[in-house]
This record gives sequence, C-alpha cells and structure tokens, in this order.
Amino acid sequence: MTGTPPSLPTEVDVVVVGAGGAGMTAALAAGKRGLETVLVEKSPWFGGSTARSGGGVWIPGNGALRSAGQVDPDDLEQSKLYLDSIVGGDVPKVRRDTFLDRGPEVMDFLREHTPLRFAWVPEYSDYHPEAPGGRLRGRSVEPVPMDARSLGEEELARLHPAYTKAPANLIVTQADFRKISLGLRTLRGPLTMLRVMVARLWSSLRGRKMYAMGNALAIGLRQGLVDAGVPVHYETELTDLLIEDGRVVGVRVVHHGNPTTIRARRGVILGSGGFEKNLEMREKYQPQPTSIDWTTGSVNNTGGGILAGIAAGAQTDLLDDAWWGPTIPLPSGPWFCLAERNLPGSIIVNSAGQRFMNEAMPYVEAVHATYAGEATGVQHVPAWMVIDQRYRNRYLFAGLSPRQPFPGHWYKNGTVKKADTLAGLAKEIGVPADALEETVRRFNGFAASGIDEDFHRGESGYDRYYSDPTVKPNPSLHALDQAPFYAVKIVPGDLGTKGGLVTDERARVLRPDGSVISGLYAAGNVSSAVMGHTYAGPGATIGPALTFGYLAALDIAQET
Repeated sequence: MTGTPPSLPTEVDVVVVGAGGAGMTAALAAGKRGLETVLVEKSPWFGGSTARSGGGVWIPGNGALRSAGQVDPDDLEQSKLYLDSIVGGDVPKVRRDTFLDRGPEVMDFLREHTPLRFAWVPEYSDYHPEAPGGRLRGRSVEPVPMDARSLGEEELARLHPAYTKAPANLIVTQADFRKISLGLRTLRGPLTMLRVMVARLWSSLRGRKMYAMGNALAIGLRQGLVDAGVPVHYETELTDLLIEDGRVVGVRVVHHGNPTTIRARRGVILGSGGFEKNLEMREKYQPQPTSIDWTTGSVNNTGGGILAGIAAGAQTDLLDDAWWGPTIPLPSGPWFCLAERNLPGSIIVNSAGQRFMNEAMPYVEAVHATYAGEATGVQHVPAWMVIDQRYRNRYLFAGLSPRQPFPGHWYKNGTVKKADTLAGLAKEIGVPADALEETVRRFNGFAASGIDEDFHRGESGYDRYYSDPTVKPNPSLHALDQAPFYAVKIVPGDLGTKGGLVTDERARVLRPDGSVISGLYAAGNVSSAVMGHTYAGPGATIGPALTFGYLAALDIAQET
C-alpha cells in the first residue's frame, strides 16, 4: 500500500461506490457486460462488512444447494411463501420475488467469473423454520475455503481487517463453528478442531494462504475484478452525487485528499454500506440507547451513500432498524453473541432480574424484544446473561475455551460479574435478589420438564441449532445451580444497519412519489433491506446484496 496512487478517470460508463459484497459484484457484472467501470472505495481496504462476516449467503435454489440435493421441486414457491409470511407488506412483493427469481442466476455468474465455490451449511435452519415455507434443513451456503496467493501480497494486504484476528491458515467454517462451540460435549467438537489444526499445518507447509467465511467471499470477488480488469481506487470517499436535469451523471469524491469529479455516462451504483458508525444518524433514527461502539460493522460505514442519496431526493425506509444481535461489550471490542446465549444453562435478565424473551431466538428478533422491553420503562439495556460454573466448564464463550477463566480486565471493565450465590450476583448487577432467585428457580423447573412455559425456548428448530444435543429432555434448557455464578453484560449490537435508500426490483433508487431517480442505483446496506424488519436465515444480508448489485449492473447495461 505504498507508492503513488493511480489517477482517477474523468469519465466512465459506470461508477460503483463501495468495495463490499454489493459493490464488487456490481462492478464485476458491469465490467463483464462490456461497460467501462470504476470502483471507488472510501477506506484503504476491500471487503467491507462482508469480509468481516461469516460469509453465509441466503439465496434459495442456488447451484450449491442443487449440487447438495437440497432443492425441492417446489422450493421457489415455498421460498416465496416464506418471505410473504415473515416480511409481508414491509417490502413490495415484486422486489421480494425478484430476489428469489434471480438470486440463483447471480450465484451461477459468480461461479463462472470468480474462483468462488460454495457449499451448503448442513442443518443451519432458516431463522423461522416453522413459518409457512420455512425450511428446517436451511437454505444457506458458505464459501469453500480458498487459497488467496493468486491475488498477490500487495492486494491481499488490503483485505479489510477481520472482526477477530485468527492465526494464519486457521480455517474454521460456519459448519465447523457449531461443532467447536460445544467444546468436549460431543466427539465432533475435538475431532473438528483436530482436523482444523492439521489442515492449518498442512497449508502452512505448502505455503498456502487459506481463507474462509467472509474473507474468502471478499477475496474471491476481488480476484474476479482483477481478472476482469476492473480498477479499484482506494481512499476515495464519496462526497456528493453529480446531478444534471434530474439525472445522476457522476460522483464527487475526495481522492487521497484531493476533490475531484468522475462522470458516469450510464449510471452510478451505490454499494457503500450502512450508517452503523455514524452516531448522529443513530441517535436521530434508531431506538435508544444506542452506541457506535456496539456494532461489529466496518468502521468506515458512516452513511455517506445514504446521505448523498437523500440530498438527491431519494426516499428512505427502515432507518430505525438494523441487523441486530445481542452483543457482549468486551474491552477489546464488541462480541456478537451468536451461540453463547443459545446454549443450555444460560438466561438473560433485565434490571428487574426477570427473563423477558426466548434467549435462543433469532438475533434480530432478540434485540427487537430488548428494545420493546426498554419502552415499558424497565431497563433492558444493558441486560445480563446469567450462567453458572457448569456452563463455563462445558462450552466455548466469546473466544475462550471451556474452563478458561474470564480475563481480569473483563471484570475490571464491568463486562463480567461473579459471585458465589445468586443473591450475591444480584447485588453485583443491581437487580432485586429475590426476583433473580425466583427467575432461576422457575427456569430450573422448565429445564427439568423440558418445556419453557414462559417463552417456549427450544421449541423452534432454529433454537436447537446451537444447543447441546447431549442435554435432555430439551437441548436448549439446563438448570443453573452450580456455583459460582456469572453475569455477562449484554447490549443491543448489530452487524450493520438495514435502513437506507428505497429501491425497486431493478435496484433503481426511488423518490418519495415512487418515481425513479435516473442513473442512480443502490444495493446492500445503503439500500432499505428486502428482508424488511426481519431476517430470513444465515446470509440474508449478503444474498440480497449480491443479487441487487448484479441486477443494477444488468439494468444499466440494458438501458439505451
């Protein structure tokens, strides 16, 4: 990342803003349609939040699912029924249906023009598998781990910094993570970890540079752009859209500190991400309390594309929502609490010392429940995840091995509290002791019977994905009765915001009156989510981002 940066072109067919999953797919599709294309990226890195993600892609009926025998004859109709049932009127049906109709085409395109290959994530269910059209076996795929040496050292150094730093060649897929999170509870856990370590050693001995999950997805897309000859200009921040006679005809940017303009003969595609790191926008649009320190999204996602679209007259929607998830505010940064709260022997309580939701429910809905509780006047932010020593002895927790003590600075920071009794723990976290004791007593009764009479935890197939199959009668429920007891702070974090510019089924940006802003397209978190206020399954952020980025480029290519 040294030397003189390449100069920007003054005019091209298509300008794409943002080198995340949506932007890179759009730029690749435009380039492959013979359009002179340039991609500008605000940061020094490619990949955005896509590179920091698990890399899952939720696109029903795609080729990887077909190869795995996981596409039923009526899968398209069932997928449409599913989104109809969970999204409903929050998003126009034509946009939902277009995503499902065209999504598999996008995956075929990526297979043809990038080194990316995908594999089904076994048994990772849709997030609402009991809803009409929901699928318990799941519709999510993830990138097959890939060797990134062909990208070159200089460009590989521009891969967006990871959410968590892993040793070189330590490849853990989403499918692996589920097994490893159970520690030694099943034989699959240690066997999977052994396989991962052997693979790491073998890759290192052969000089490979192996990547998985979101890193692999980002690298594969970037390699596709290199092969297609589509240039990427880093440290080039969008400041405004160039508009003439009501049409977007280019962008104004600051390139390495120098203001300049790039004209677009055919169109501009925004793929610049959400506004999770813009505190002013969060405080204006989102439920309170909120913080830019609770998100795991990219530090560069400050809403520049959304603000530019608003200035151009675009309609916005879903700005009050996000790809939420209960999050642990560790001293080193937020930890998105994916499996920890689903494992048996844990509960989450509010300031009254009471449970207020099914702790194992899908993460977007879990934060919706948190904010709904906050609105009643009882403090739910922060909440506290209560566990006992048995839980701590059994399972991985926020990157720590089973039995590994919580670090001292987690206690010093106030993220973790510990006591020998529940009454003592209640004092530590400032909740009524009698209420916490009664909450745990009642929950322990549910664990014994296997039925959560209050919130039905463990009844959904999704609840059971990150549960412990060795625990009976309900793999999601176990008593908390082995001292000492711990409480871990939980805040409403997110993977990124999901509100933005309203688009149609062709990814064209719309005005409040429904008319099209000519020449302007958007995909990914800069646009309002096709998933509405919910989340269909693992990868339901990235799947639509890839699809509508691709469709935007195709629409531009087809326009005369």
